[in-house]
Amino acid sequence: MSRWGRKNVKKAPEVIRTVTEGLKSLYRQKLLPLEQYYGFHDFHSPSLEDADFDNKPMVLVVGQYSTGKTTFIKYLLEQEIPGSRIGPEPTTDCFTAIMHGEVEGVIPGNALIVDPKKPFRKLNPFGNTFLNRFQCAQMPNQVLESISIIDTPGILSGAKQRVSRGEKSMARKWTGQGYDFPAVLRWFAERVDRIILLFDAHKLEISDEFSEAIGALRGNEDKLRVVLNKADMVGTQQLMRIYGALMWSLGKVFNTPEVVRVYIGSFWSEPLLVPDNRHLFELEEEDLFNDIQNLPHNAALRKLNDLVKRARLVRVHAHIISYLKKEMPTFRKDNKKKNLIYQLPVIFSKIQLQHNISAGDFPDCAKMQEQLLVHDFTKFKSMKPSLMAALDELLASDIAKLMPLLRQEEIEAGVQPGVQGGAFLGTRAGPFVENDPFGEEEMEGEEGEEAGEMAWVVTKDKPKYDEIFYNLAPNEGKLSGTKAKDWMVSTRLPNSVLGRIWKLSDVDRDGMLDDEEFALASHLIEVKLEGHGLPPELPARLVPPSKRRQKGSDI
Repeated sequence: MSRWGRKNVKKAPEVIRTVTEGLKSLYRQKLLPLEQYYGFHDFHSPSLEDADFDNKPMVLVVGQYSTGKTTFIKYLLEQEIPGSRIGPEPTTDCFTAIMHGEVEGVIPGNALIVDPKKPFRKLNPFGNTFLNRFQCAQMPNQVLESISIIDTPGILSGAKQRVSRGEKSMARKWTGQGYDFPAVLRWFAERVDRIILLFDAHKLEISDEFSEAIGALRGNEDKLRVVLNKADMVGTQQLMRIYGALMWSLGKVFNTPEVVRVYIGSFWSEPLLVPDNRHLFELEEEDLFNDIQNLPHNAALRKLNDLVKRARLVRVHAHIISYLKKEMPTFRKDNKKKNLIYQLPVIFSKIQLQHNISAGDFPDCAKMQEQLLVHDFTKFKSMKPSLMAALDELLASDIAKLMPLLRQEEIEAGVQPGVQGGAFLGTRAGPFVENDPFGEEEMEGEEGEEAGEMAWVVTKDKPKYDEIFYNLAPNEGKLSGTKAKDWMVSTRLPNSVLGRIWKLSDVDRDGMLDDEEFALASHLIEVKLEGHGLPPELPARLVPPSKRRQKGSDI
């Protein structure tokens, strides 16, 4: 082929099959070159990698010490977290990424950031002080097959701030050494799908340290959900006052007219101390769980939204840098630099009017003034129209071309169950959720003669359970879901736990409990009250004898 012919060969257009593929392609081709040209990463967040687009949804859990962050995560997973410890004092001094893995174990930070399959490689600039307090707890868990969870160090309250920190807690830049904790929080906030901000019903004081941490979450309010935890420790009247005080405090910290959504409850697997507001806690937990369960469905939309938000910030950054470059003189540069930094608020207003850009797209002015002090303005780049044209095209048309794919993926995701396992199993089980069709899922357990030959663990206590069962006046040898629920609720265990117990106990899936199933439910309740966990599936030794024969016949 002649040289002339080769020049006219057109490159085949890239075929985009998913929203994630399209976003990765747009970022690499049109946004990343602009970020690199104008030094965006020196002022804002590092560049994105494929793992940032491919990774499953993440939930960031933030709060003051002893607000129940680790207990909340354990409650969701219904499993102990490797390397975790729970107590009344600050026990979590690490950022811990809790992720799915076939083998249970803990991966230290320095090893974690070199793994290209995990979205943490860009945490390297925070240095060894941070990386020594960053780890990944891997374990096999059904919840973690759909989402990952980031546990954070407990932030100290006002009184604790005035006390000299121990060696484990000195890892913050606020105390003059260590890493920049708000910057790390900001890094995670930009990349996660949901931020859970926990408050203790007995500790509503928002310390300076906590206020600064919340400030690091600004710009991501759409991802934020506030949880008023340990609400079962107070009565209804006091709870109303606490709720009002929390809303007032949050209004001051966020300084926005929008009301933040606050979920009220007690997110642990222990009996409620004051059961007066049990029904309220049930409804609030259901709303919060539904929100978390839908994260995989909305993951592509979140990534698209975050990329658009980033592109708008990059556009503003390019205008700021090119303006500062244009204003720099040949001589007396230092004086002009100081003057430009001082006039940055005025410069922001000029750029906003000249290019018709929303004020909400601009970065924090005070922070950028501080950052500009260490930069040489003469090395800044002038405006490059071709790069800006590519960015305008991305915002004006390229993102719009991905919308049909996004709608298609939303339709396909709509038939998927979302996050499953752990506490989420108890939210859709038997009489503990209204309009439940009772037993659409089959119990997967050991079958056959081996199960039939095994002694039933519940046998020794069955006479005791039978007395309760017959006092509840069963109809034709079975208790309805309503009667069984009324008795089970008297144990004060959370509904998500009782829902799990119902699902395990209603072996024949008829929406009622016979004497053996009731005995099994009573046994599991006692097991839970003693502090033990529930099995994900009913083991052979717990299957009632009459049900073993039925299961062997493929009921």
